[in-house]
Amino acid sequence: MPTAARRRPARQFARHFLGLALAILAGISALGPANPAAAAPTTPFPEMRYAAVVVDAQTGEVLFSRRADSLRYPASVTKVMTLYLTFEALASGRVSLNDPVYISARAAAQSPTKLGLPAGASLTVSEAIQALAIKSANDVSVALAEKLGEGSERRFAAMMTLRARELGMVNTHFVNASGLPDSRQVSTARDLAILSRAVLRDFPQNYALFSQQSFTFRGQKMNNHNGLLWAMPGVDGLKTGFTSASGYNLAGSAVRGDRRLIAVVLGGPSNARRNAKVQNLMLTGFELAARRDRGERVQFAQSSFEAEPAPVVLYAQARPTDPYPASPQGTGPDRVVLTSAPTPRNLSQFEIVDPQAAGLRQKPRAEPGRWSVQVGAFKTQDLAREQASRVRKLAPAHFASGGRAERAGSNWRTRFTGYSETSARAACKALKSRGEPCMVLPPSA
Repeated sequence: MPTAARRRPARQFARHFLGLALAILAGISALGPANPAAAAPTTPFPEMRYAAVVVDAQTGEVLFSRRADSLRYPASVTKVMTLYLTFEALASGRVSLNDPVYISARAAAQSPTKLGLPAGASLTVSEAIQALAIKSANDVSVALAEKLGEGSERRFAAMMTLRARELGMVNTHFVNASGLPDSRQVSTARDLAILSRAVLRDFPQNYALFSQQSFTFRGQKMNNHNGLLWAMPGVDGLKTGFTSASGYNLAGSAVRGDRRLIAVVLGGPSNARRNAKVQNLMLTGFELAARRDRGERVQFAQSSFEAEPAPVVLYAQARPTDPYPASPQGTGPDRVVLTSAPTPRNLSQFEIVDPQAAGLRQKPRAEPGRWSVQVGAFKTQDLAREQASRVRKLAPAHFASGGRAERAGSNWRTRFTGYSETSARAACKALKSRGEPCMVLPPSA
């Protein structure tokens, strides 16, 4: 037999074997990973994970942004939303601080960081919210989600996503309450700044929790993960986060004088460098704001994580007729206000729970921060002012400042303003429990 004829069956067998091997590999690839949540993240995340935003907490003005609307993994910054819904439940009376939170087998099985309580154990709601804000306990996050989500963390995650939409967080989707790795759980620096502002605005009486430096639970002292509470004067929150996929995240807030800034940094390369970046951004933000107050026209200038932020002068003097003139193309300041949400991205690939199917009804969008509380009507202005002072002393957690006397025909009424609907109703409830009159007024009143 010729040599070529002898080789032909061997070549045919080799081609057949190679084709069979490729078919098997293709079949395995089509099956995908056994656990989609554990799959290595691919799109929509670019290779460079750094994203940041700095905003004025009072006005919502964005002072600096870098990939602020790029999708990122929030990691444990997720717990700020878990706490926001818990604060809502406390304000509405659905739960109280002394109510028990039971640890299910599923909660006990969560990965660290956690308290390590066994299945069947319990702690109070008060202890649970401290464990989330300070210890960042994943087991307690699940237990609290199951309590508020009628036994289901999945249902609670749908509640989180729904509330995110109502707050204007259009590029955020939650599938768990802890921030543990899941490729479907996404947010942006801008959305997390919106959430940070919402906590400050709607639950000022609970905000001090985020500045608590330590938490002692059954004899064990645990320090807050936010190192800036010790490193930078004026920092009083909010939350750190880290997973291998997310990098080092931090939603921080600091106050100097009568100005408060919020800075969100996502995708830091290390804990220390992330903290330094947030600190630099906030220091520059305060300097920029002070220089603007003096009439200078300045903006942030920074292009990368490694670069140091610095204010750049655009105009040496203020222009009263044009306080925010157009800047040279490509270098203009970001004048976006957070209450004006950006165009939402297509998150259909992340949607796993239909809120309607989960039995959740979307609340009508109220105008946040524009609700009022009326606490009395009087014959004279002096009496109305005295009532404002009295109410501040009776319920300082809800009426810490403000309160004014307004003329209403021949009478004077005492009103406090700047509430969300939830915080206004909570304030009235607290005041009525002390036997005082109170009336909640919507923005249209």
